[in-house]
Amino acid sequence: MSKIGQRKINLPEGVQVSETAGKIKVIGPKGELSLELPKKITFQKENGVVALLRHGEDRRTKSLHGLYRKLLANMIEGVSSGFEKKLDFKGVGFRAEVLEGRLVLQVGFSHLVKYPIPAEIEIKVEKNIITVSGIDRQKVGQVAAEIRAIRPVEPYKGKGIKYLEEIPRRKPGKAAKAAIAGLK
Repeated sequence: MSKIGQRKINLPEGVQVSETAGKIKVIGPKGELSLELPKKITFQKENGVVALLRHGEDRRTKSLHGLYRKLLANMIEGVSSGFEKKLDFKGVGFRAEVLEGRLVLQVGFSHLVKYPIPAEIEIKVEKNIITVSGIDRQKVGQVAAEIRAIRPVEPYKGKGIKYLEEIPRRKPGKAAKAAIAGLK
């Protein structure tokens, strides 16, 4: 039995969930999202509580049961409160700003990097913190990962773009290695 799939989801105030022909639509104060269910998984709603039921005990149906329950829970949380990821950038002369629907990054290359911001995503820059927010958890995470991939943190000086809570791996430089070798 899928332990995640069995959990029921409580609907927050102001969120409506409806189903038509295997497609679930979630509407809330921040927007709306939709999800198409597989054939062996059905939707049930009663008294402000939503549940997904599975019809079949094969391995694939069991795994899809937990997956789609979590996707639905993320959609409900997204339209009620939203999601955000914070990125931190560090380096001499590194700058970021939002101009004309693009995130413009100056991160040590000979040219500016212009990242187009998707329609459903909002990006803000304050000092050296880039905040990516939106209602779709997958898109917020994907955009944050693409921005981080522009200039990942290098291990010697720690320059680059990283998640705010990430602790990058650091390595000693040549001078430190020579000093250690001289002590042996």
